[in-house]
Amino acid sequence: MTSRILFVCLGNICRSPAAEGVARSLLPGHRIDSAGTSDWHVGEPPYGPMQAAARARGIELGDLRARQFEAADFDRFDLILAMDGNNLREIEALRPAGRATPVRLFTDYAPETGADHVPDPYYTRDLDAALDLIEAAAEGLRRHLSAEA
Repeated sequence: MTSRILFVCLGNICRSPAAEGVARSLLPGHRIDSAGTSDWHVGEPPYGPMQAAARARGIELGDLRARQFEAADFDRFDLILAMDGNNLREIEALRPAGRATPVRLFTDYAPETGADHVPDPYYTRDLDAALDLIEAAAEGLRRHLSAEA
């Protein structure tokens, strides 16, 4: 079964495009996209240092462009994954009445890490730690989707 999965962070230039890139490599055949709850970077490529860190792991992000999350995404996707609680609340605030699309924290798929969110490497500057957590959660998501199939 093909799933349509959306990753969401604040600006769509670090965490969510990195999650999109990692998930595309782990989940071929699924529709994967990313967005941000803010409109600060719409149309911009991912943050340069994040692109470099991802590229060092074999993940190319250069063709991605930031876009803003919108209420219509509840119809376009089967699962929406937020990078942190603030973004989860922003997503839920836009939920149209009657839409049951699940919205979860991405880290729910990596309970072994003990993380309750993916820290924003734009501010922490710890790109590798963010990518480690993203890779762990993406692998957990892959296992979850395989178990559902």
